[in-house]
Amino acid sequence: MMNDADNKRLRLRVRFDYRGEAKQGKLFSRMRMGEEIAEEVREQRAILLRNIPIQGVYVEDINANGEVYVVSDEASGREIAYAPVEFTLEADTIEDVIPLLLRDEFRKVEVMSPAEVLLDKHEVERIIYKINEELRTYRLYLEKRLNDR
Repeated sequence: MMNDADNKRLRLRVRFDYRGEAKQGKLFSRMRMGEEIAEEVREQRAILLRNIPIQGVYVEDINANGEVYVVSDEASGREIAYAPVEFTLEADTIEDVIPLLLRDEFRKVEVMSPAEVLLDKHEVERIIYKINEELRTYRLYLEKRLNDR
């Protein structure tokens, strides 16, 4: 039997596509190496998400069987491989999953349950604040990376 708290938990399917790009080599081997790098990154990130606790988020299932795909980067003209992975998650609140949904590799989210999510004005304010906080942290990270070059 589900209690009131269980009814409020979010169940989500989130897809991330992890990037793999070879640095040198012939065109064919670069594509192949990029695919291998993308697969390695996917495996490492899936293990991290499975084993590092995120407050309010429980990883129910990980599907890393998606086929690696290659696209041409319009800016550089190089081939870039992406390895998709789907995570089925349970979360206490929307705020708990925002850091995951603002990652560069985020591609898609499906709310599996509940069928309807009602937010009061304070919850909306907290969500907006959390998004702003995450974006600020990311901007500071990027500024530090640029300044360290």
